[in-house]
Amino acid sequence: MVRALTVRQPYAACIAYAGKTVENRVTRWSYRGTILIHAGAAVDKAAKKHPPMASVIRGLQLEQRAVIAVARIVDAHDDDGECTPWSLPGHTHYVLDDITPLPLPVPHERGQLGLWFPPAELVARVRLQLDDDTAGRLLGREV
Repeated sequence: MVRALTVRQPYAACIAYAGKTVENRVTRWSYRGTILIHAGAAVDKAAKKHPPMASVIRGLQLEQRAVIAVARIVDAHDDDGECTPWSLPGHTHYVLDDITPLPLPVPHERGQLGLWFPPAELVARVRLQLDDDTAGRLLGREV
């Protein structure tokens, strides 16, 4: 079953549009599979001022309270140093693959901490944003 992950901006935009293939969390999950990237209500204002982040997000509208991409968690490992420029020390690094930005954000007001089960109607609205092959690969075939 598909899960969702709420990520603060500008990190959510960096996953969707800028090659951020590691999500850093202090909690360890066993889940591997498809996730909806839900841009949360909060914006990390300090991150927006960091020069590398600022250059990545310049010109992007930082959507909030919406699903902006679909991805797969394919691996997780404890902090092993800087495995990517996006890695944070002391965190579990969740490796993301098959990141697919949505053409339009799909509004959803409430996110949650950690992984959560998105309502079926939200998954259906996300599916409408994907071509059939991508939807089948990431969300499974419709029954």
